Amino acid sequence: MNCLEARIAKDGVVKEGNVLKVDSFLNHQMDIALMNEIGKEFYERFKDLPINKILTIEASGIAIAYAVAQQFGVPLLFAKKSKSINIAGDTYVAEVESFTHKNKNTVLVSKQFLTKDDHVLIIDDFLANGCALQGLISIVDQAGGTVEGIGIAIEKGFQVGGQIIRNLGYRLESLAIVESMDPATGKVFFREQ
Repeated sequence: MNCLEARIAKDGVVKEGNVLKVDSFLNHQMDIALMNEIGKEFYERFKDLPINKILTIEASGIAIAYAVAQQFGVPLLFAKKSKSINIAGDTYVAEVESFTHKNKNTVLVSKQFLTKDDHVLIIDDFLANGCALQGLISIVDQAGGTVEGIGIAIEKGFQVGGQIIRNLGYRLESLAIVESMDPATGKVFFREQ
């Protein structure tokens, strides 16, 4: 069991409806030492690729993506869920559905920061149905860039997202793949990797 799986087993909270709460250490309050370990692990898994940009979606993916970008020494770019006066000029746009929030968001990235010369590693905290990843892949495709790989902290292996992304031919690495969860006991069962 890796350090993320161990932390999920210890502090994760299983709720009805296939919800795994990790907000005490990953996506609300953050354990910085754990974030740094996650960044190092993703670097080890993807260091053979010509990555020059890390891409995530706001908000929960940003901290993990920061740790990864720091290891690679490359810029971190995050897709915003709303247009503001801070985003100047044209944008790449995709619509994504959130499993957690049960809503759709239009996400955007300024064309100024993503080009055909970019070799992108997409990073996110959770993978459930794959909609957020498909939106980020679409944004990289619109820019003419290359998705070199995708790193996910926690994949819900019992949902279709991982299979969809792998079937599309992308290199997807998940640090913890949850095979099943039992809300009655609070236990989380992980896929052997």
